[in-house]
Amino acid sequence: MTATQRRSSGLNIAAVRTRKHATALLLTGSLVALAGCSDSSTDASPKPSRTRAASPSPSPSSTAEAEDAAVIAAYTRSWDAQTEAYSKASSAGTDLKKTTTLRALFDIESDLTAMRKAGQVTTGKPVINPKVLNVTDGKIPKATLTDCVDTTHWVLTDKASKKPVPLPSTRLTKYVSTANLEKWGKTWMVTKLTAQDQSC
Repeated sequence: MTATQRRSSGLNIAAVRTRKHATALLLTGSLVALAGCSDSSTDASPKPSRTRAASPSPSPSSTAEAEDAAVIAAYTRSWDAQTEAYSKASSAGTDLKKTTTLRALFDIESDLTAMRKAGQVTTGKPVINPKVLNVTDGKIPKATLTDCVDTTHWVLTDKASKKPVPLPSTRLTKYVSTANLEKWGKTWMVTKLTAQDQSC
């Protein structure tokens, strides 16, 4: 695949599937080590905005802040589950299905399958720094957030030799990622993860 083709949010399994970035595995998306994200004023990332229907709540700002915190917590749990899954090339025994819908889980499972076939796992952890862009009310509340994913210390490793898998030097180790979530009952679920061809 080329760099402009679909990327999930995990490791950039470029070595496994010839992706340019570390997405569901370390190159394009999942190996998130968000430490070192840029906060410059020239950042092309969209700025946070809020889209909410009028609420009878006496303190809408507090409600909005609580909802933002819930969205970020759900997103973070999904990343924690992804990191655990990539560390053993399997989602078994993780909370992925509790935090991520089948649509978003499809790309992750594809990466995990490729990793198992290649005898690869990940070591270390990605770093994330999510910011809520908007939350909309409705029958099914929806949220969008942006993130700077740093995969510097999230390493794709050969399971047998314990040595790092060589990856393209041109890959982005810190990249912008977006996520879509929906509130199912009282639980926010990640429905889509998209790694961008943009450093942060």
